[in-house]
Amino acid sequence: MEGIKEKIQQLEGPVFIFGASGFIGANLLDTILKYRSDCYAITHNPRSDWRLRLLDVRAENILHCDINYRKSVESIFKIYQPKTIFNLSAYGAYSKQDNTSLIYETNIIGTVNILEHCKNIKAYVHAGSSSEYGLNSANPKEDDSLVPNSHYSVSKVAAGYLLSYFAREHHVPCLNLRLYSIYGPWEEPDRLMPKLIEQALQGSYPPLVNPDTTRDFVYIDDCVEAFLDAANNVSKENSGQSINIGSGQKTTLKELTSACRQLFKIENEPVWGGMANRNWDTSEWYGNYDKANRLINWKPRTSLNEGLLKFAAWQKAINYINKVLPAFNAPKKLAKISPVIACYKDAQSIPILYDRLIATFNKIGCNYEIIFVNDDSPDNTEKVLQDICDNDLDVISIKHSRNFGSQAAFVSGMEIATGDAVVLMDGDGQDPPELITRFFEQWQNGYEVVYGRRVKREASFFMNFAYKSFYRIFHKMSSINIPQDAGDFSLIDKKVVEQIVALPEKEQFLRGLRAWVGFKQTGVNYERPERMFGVSTNNLRKNIWWAKKGIFSFSYLPLEIMSYAGLFLTIISFLTILLQGIAKMMYPDIPHGVSTVIVLVLFFGGVQLLAIAVIGEYLSKVLDEAKARPKFIRDKVIIRGRTIDTNSELKNILK
Repeated sequence: MEGIKEKIQQLEGPVFIFGASGFIGANLLDTILKYRSDCYAITHNPRSDWRLRLLDVRAENILHCDINYRKSVESIFKIYQPKTIFNLSAYGAYSKQDNTSLIYETNIIGTVNILEHCKNIKAYVHAGSSSEYGLNSANPKEDDSLVPNSHYSVSKVAAGYLLSYFAREHHVPCLNLRLYSIYGPWEEPDRLMPKLIEQALQGSYPPLVNPDTTRDFVYIDDCVEAFLDAANNVSKENSGQSINIGSGQKTTLKELTSACRQLFKIENEPVWGGMANRNWDTSEWYGNYDKANRLINWKPRTSLNEGLLKFAAWQKAINYINKVLPAFNAPKKLAKISPVIACYKDAQSIPILYDRLIATFNKIGCNYEIIFVNDDSPDNTEKVLQDICDNDLDVISIKHSRNFGSQAAFVSGMEIATGDAVVLMDGDGQDPPELITRFFEQWQNGYEVVYGRRVKREASFFMNFAYKSFYRIFHKMSSINIPQDAGDFSLIDKKVVEQIVALPEKEQFLRGLRAWVGFKQTGVNYERPERMFGVSTNNLRKNIWWAKKGIFSFSYLPLEIMSYAGLFLTIISFLTILLQGIAKMMYPDIPHGVSTVIVLVLFFGGVQLLAIAVIGEYLSKVLDEAKARPKFIRDKVIIRGRTIDTNSELKNILK
């Protein structure tokens, strides 16, 4: 495109393209990125878009934002402070996009959310639609009557009025481009022109509607140039106006197929009536671009025949049949990972941990749902999590009514997790998020539980020795095969999570339950660092409590030891009585030993108390289960931008 480089360099950056994963947005993004790097694709789910993937757009040029959520828009504007904005976000243009609420939410509310943050910008260019004319579709000028004939048409008309209002009352430099039938590379393969070219290259035609139906076809390169011209030529005089972007030529479908027959040497005749019109289609649909030429110095450069040949050349060059069609027809279903992070006195480390998690998931190329569980932390964890949730709708914050412990926090998050797999980790940074990449690889290889094995930790010699000793003693004493040196940090498949959550016991030791449920498991070695900030909340007493919890939950060996000790001491006592009797008969004058009696009384008393204590530990667990108290109580949950403080409402949201 002649002069395109200069037009792109003339834009004031940074440049935002909302809806960059769509047909026109992807072409605009690809064109701009050829000449400058400060252009960002703003999309709701960048990890699952087939166009951005095939275009190999760099991760640093893709930003996540839900325009229907005001705080999400506010966040990226605050961080990047864009100067030029192209808004190509839209919903409802295709028959398959039939969610009426989403049509108005995306096309109107989403537009409002963006415009409200357009302060001190150079240009805002909006992708309007020729559908705004509705029934008045035959060569209308911009000031002709708008007669919308669909929900989509109504929503785009409303968006046009929004631009006029923001230009007049808030002095936002903006233009609304009413686009006609744009076609070319990266268009949805199920649309008319891509199917027509695909079939034409094979010597045939796709199913077609009425031959007398007219359209106004504009090649994508000309459309991209129109957006650039609009951004570079918006002014106080023309701000807020709508401009037609069309060829000004009425082309019937019969004329279109005739052009294809000549260009691609098609011998077959087209079959008409094999495809139904859309509900809002009109027989004559073409426009007038005089205003575009006058206000932004734009006019179409590419004739219909040139555009068809360019489109065909692109399909051949990109291996359309084997590359684009499979990506569109069977889009890659990305896995969704749900990290559940137990937080207590971790306010400083949480933002860093969040950034590292996002970087990890972008590297893996998967979707995520991050669940932070604030176990009634006394610091400002609640405020930190509120800020993160405001900026990312894929983050959930759970606050407990009191401190229930990390095991309860994990179960609380696991209960509401919707991912294909859950990752359990602490919020202090001792469980490195980067290790999830290796967990993910093992999970993809078929393992249903992948746990981190602590081969080394940043701690004193005594603590290292104590931890390793515990895991080995626990391993030996347990009635099941519990991996050594494996903490809570692990990736657990959804079906395993369902089994763990369904377990009725209230007192849970997850690293033991994880082994108890079985399934295919493996470990990944790593060195465990110290916590990022502050001091550990664990101490010797708490570590002993953890050891007791694990042993008494998964081993009956203490009871067996007491049984064997009782039997052994009983035998010893009988032998002692027998020996005492023999000694008395043989040596009647043998003195009686008070010290011996005291030692024996203390010894047997200590053994009895120990036995009672062991039995008491088991009985206390039975008592806790009999009470049937909940494992935890949620005070409130922030999910998808909503704050929920009742369990019944939470259940409805999850459904």
